Amino acid sequence: MDELTPAIIRQAPKVLLHDHLDGGMRPQTVIELAAEQGYQGLPTTDPEELAQWFTRGANRHDLTLYLETFAHTVGVTQTKDGLRRAAAECAEDLADDGVVYAEIRFAPELHTQRGLTLDEVVQAVLEGFRDGSAGRNIAIGTLCTAMRTAARSFEIAELALRHRDAGVVGFDIAGAEAGFPPSRHLDAFQLVMRENFHITIHAGEAFGLPSIAEALHYCGAERLGHGVRIIDDIRLDSEGRAHLGRLAAYVRDRRVPLEMCPTSNVHTGAAPSIAEHPIGLLRKLRFRVTVNTDNRLMSNITLSREFEKLHEAFGYTLDDMEWLTVNAMKSSFWPFEQRLDVINQIIKPGYARLQASGL
Repeated sequence: MDELTPAIIRQAPKVLLHDHLDGGMRPQTVIELAAEQGYQGLPTTDPEELAQWFTRGANRHDLTLYLETFAHTVGVTQTKDGLRRAAAECAEDLADDGVVYAEIRFAPELHTQRGLTLDEVVQAVLEGFRDGSAGRNIAIGTLCTAMRTAARSFEIAELALRHRDAGVVGFDIAGAEAGFPPSRHLDAFQLVMRENFHITIHAGEAFGLPSIAEALHYCGAERLGHGVRIIDDIRLDSEGRAHLGRLAAYVRDRRVPLEMCPTSNVHTGAAPSIAEHPIGLLRKLRFRVTVNTDNRLMSNITLSREFEKLHEAFGYTLDDMEWLTVNAMKSSFWPFEQRLDVINQIIKPGYARLQASGL
């Protein structure tokens, strides 16, 4: 097994497709914004204690409980300055971790409690990403997320389309999955499809195969946010051979990208442990697997650390890491030529340099 050290993993160019803006803030920033805005709800004003509180709160093996921790990060990002700062710091933190392309998602409808319009919310986030990525080796696309538990998805789809030439690269829905199927938002997805825009859907995390099937067959999902429950359609026989059901075969045959978030999946109860996470089998079976962080603050994770855990659990090498990273860039919602440029001019040369350095 190649010794894939933390330093090498951090240097390697990485691509992130599934990361929530409000789930990745710096604890110190949450505290400072709360003080500036008179926000009273924080459990502590000590940055280390607050970071631990978020992770403890998120690690309850239940998606609905996991989502409760977002009240505070959303609570302090109700102003243009708060949103711009959160986005700029997100870009800085990812660039420092060796991420060269990221798609960051957030739900604009959650940030209007203090009077901002939806357009002002998106503009502030886009400005923040521009500020934070300036002079750094990172490009960021923004995903506008609608809440599947609300009824504003059509409005959010229109919002995403209005800002598609300013940095928004796609549309998503998120939130509690059980009882809130994606097909409830069919009009929004049909609008996005008619306008030749991009769709990713949180599906197959807390709910199983029907959620995945609806996302793909009714709602036009190009990627599956998590998609971890596709494992329910794969049977291993007594000799360890995999037999794919029709939905799993369809997902693999069509090269549907799976935005897998191993640490977060353990925290929400979608997987029992990293070592038992379906990513191990899905990678072996050559599904279009990608590696993601989901919520860096809530899960106390970076993309580099995510790869470290996969190296520890499955013995992944630098070659595996490159394969997963190229998968992610191929699956991004950036224009084709720009995707190719990142793969051929940044990712492949970056891994070649690391290989040549003697790993």
